[in-house]
Amino acid sequence: MTIRTDPPEALVEVDGEQLGLSPVSMDFTYYGTREIKISKPGYETLTVQQPVDRPLHQAVPFDFVSNHFAGSHVTDRHDYVYRLREKQIPLDQESDLINRGQNFRSQAQIGRL
Repeated sequence: MTIRTDPPEALVEVDGEQLGLSPVSMDFTYYGTREIKISKPGYETLTVQQPVDRPLHQAVPFDFVSNHFAGSHVTDRHDYVYRLREKQIPLDQESDLINRGQNFRSQAQIGRL
């Protein structure tokens, strides 16, 4: 399973286990729904319940044939791409942040006199 993000280098967790920064790959032994959590500073954290579907050659009774008589190992790959949204700072918080910065600068200048 390979997980890619836009923007890249976001922290990826699958089922509560940190995998690293995207793009990242992992091996898996079972199918089903996985909880994928992606986070990066400045972006909203994304949590997805991602179904990982079983391919036809892994469905009963085909799995017996593919596992024992195929003659080679069959690899199942899943690629997922997620886009993160930038955090939006509300205008009242943005103006408050600007005012706090200006006050801090004024206090710093007064302290130098």
